[in-house]
Amino acid sequence: MPGTKKLPRADYERELLRLQAELVKLQEWVRAEGARLVVVFEGRDAAGKGSTIKRVTEHLNPRVVRIAALPGPTERERTQWYFQRYIEHLPAAGEIVLFDRSWYNRAGVERVMGFCSPEEHRRFLQQCPIFERLLVDDGILLRKYWFSVSVEEQERRFRARIGDPMRRWKLSTIDLQSVTHWEDYSRAKDDMFVHTDTAESPWYVVESEEKRRGRLNMIAHLLASVPYYEVPRQAVSLPPRPEPTGYFRPDRRLQTYVPDHAATLLPH
Repeated sequence: MPGTKKLPRADYERELLRLQAELVKLQEWVRAEGARLVVVFEGRDAAGKGSTIKRVTEHLNPRVVRIAALPGPTERERTQWYFQRYIEHLPAAGEIVLFDRSWYNRAGVERVMGFCSPEEHRRFLQQCPIFERLLVDDGILLRKYWFSVSVEEQERRFRARIGDPMRRWKLSTIDLQSVTHWEDYSRAKDDMFVHTDTAESPWYVVESEEKRRGRLNMIAHLLASVPYYEVPRQAVSLPPRPEPTGYFRPDRRLQTYVPDHAATLLPH
């Protein structure tokens, strides 16, 4: 599989930092131009979507860049038009929204696990290209990324999560069941691509067998796909501090401070 050779950590971190600096420029361009950017992250369970989103947002302004990770639909939402609950999370002018899974749940987990009917799935495949064409026609910049990983690597990552108390929360019942539905998910993905990999909103596949390479490749592609430029910034300087006017702080003993836990880490 291409792109599996592991990058040295130093090279990876150097390039990641450079790309993150460019993401800050992209963010400022979106804000200055009033652009609207939607980035969809989809793919196999444990393929690296969440860790990539974490690196994308690490140095960005949460008032400009939001992550939309919707829970399961409520009873009321189940009676709505399928795309309705996603629409309210779309960006306004000057905003970026990253969908950590998206309306494509219907083409993947809902179809495979039987959470939607064959008719609902058929209707989704028919309506989705139209829905996305409306977004693009209205000026939204839509980017869709599919994170690909082998069955062997997915199982390795699952086992690593099971043995790590800090990451075990990432494993849901649905994730575990995906192990026994590998071919079903493959067929669902292939069918989804046939209907939704369109000229207006194409899918971009990220080889994520090696996470470092996958993160860098995805971020670099996103940056290259948007015609942003560096927005000139106004010079910033601190105002002069005024002369004291006779204010005195209250006695520190009147306030409750958190214990100095850090001090316990120092050698005695």
